[in-house]
Amino acid sequence: MKTAIVNLATIVTGDWREPFADGDTILMEDGKITSVGTGDASAVEACDVVIDAGGATAIPGLIDSQIHNTFGDYTPRQKTVGYLESYVHGGVTTGISASEVHVTGRPKDPEGVKALAVAAMKCFEHYRPGGMRVWAGSVILEPGLVEADFKELADKGIWLAKAGFGAVESPFDYAPMVAWAKQHGMITTVHTGGSSIPGSSGIWCDHLMAMQPHVSFHVNGGPVAMPDEDFPRIVNESEIALQICTAGNMRTALWITELAKEADAFDRLLIATDTPTGSGIMPLGMIYTITLLAAVGNTPVEHAIAAATGNNARVYGLNSGFLQEGKDADVVVVDACVGGSQDTALDALRNGDICAVGAVVTDGVPRFVGRSRNTPASMKTVRTASSNIQMDFATPAH
Repeated sequence: MKTAIVNLATIVTGDWREPFADGDTILMEDGKITSVGTGDASAVEACDVVIDAGGATAIPGLIDSQIHNTFGDYTPRQKTVGYLESYVHGGVTTGISASEVHVTGRPKDPEGVKALAVAAMKCFEHYRPGGMRVWAGSVILEPGLVEADFKELADKGIWLAKAGFGAVESPFDYAPMVAWAKQHGMITTVHTGGSSIPGSSGIWCDHLMAMQPHVSFHVNGGPVAMPDEDFPRIVNESEIALQICTAGNMRTALWITELAKEADAFDRLLIATDTPTGSGIMPLGMIYTITLLAAVGNTPVEHAIAAATGNNARVYGLNSGFLQEGKDADVVVVDACVGGSQDTALDALRNGDICAVGAVVTDGVPRFVGRSRNTPASMKTVRTASSNIQMDFATPAH
């Protein structure tokens, strides 16, 4: 399938060092971006679908690097069906498992947690709710796992491991398991802050330093933050990625962002939601956190977008997160909302408003064009200019 987005006023690349691309057109074919810039008329005419952005803005699809998926598009924690598809209407095109800890009656023995991870990964291999790519199957680190288990999991395709919900006597007991997971090529993530569910324990800087994971999940607290004295240490004394989450402590989210900038460590700053949790379901959570950093935290909005896209892609080794040739064709068209005081998406976010999501394309396929059911309408008209596919990409009114 060939898809084009034309008549863009601004293209945000997802790379905070080179945040903007020249041109007004993005071309996609067979699930990959083939051109970003100026598309000639013949290339556009050859496309199966052409989306006219009407002078709006393109950003990479948002990557929520901490979702609590289970099986299918359902969350037992909030007893809700279809929440992942709803996140697509908030511009989220990729979700990364924070472990399938919310599966009802989840197993806690070594064989059970291995089976759970493999089953979750397999369930989402070809299932894309609303078009979202879900990287599922993060093994929950539990006592009794040995080095051979991580080799077995890696051989079966598991590449994510999560510490924080296991029945360990001390968080320090996770350290050898994290090391084994890293040895077998897994991205390792660790709950950070106070307890989030009954039976789990707080994990603070000393524990993280002993474990040395790739990512400190909800470093700002999920939902409870670690002590203030730990934040400068985790930034300045480690290379651990610093994931801030919507369902966390907003004061410490702003503070650790400033610490990361001061330490020239912005590449390590990631945005996620940490949902669904007790904090609920947040289809616009990624956008709200971008707005927080841009409007309250004095972070350039294009840098905040990169923390929700390209930074996540780099840390997790994904081919998405950037509007660049050869990257996965996950593109979101955004704009200022009707009735707001600003004229563009970026100005709206700087102002503290959400942006309107006018279209979402994942894997080169338009998932909807013209209206998100989760945001107000866009100031500019985003429409399907032409299509030789008998499919209506519009969505019904709210």
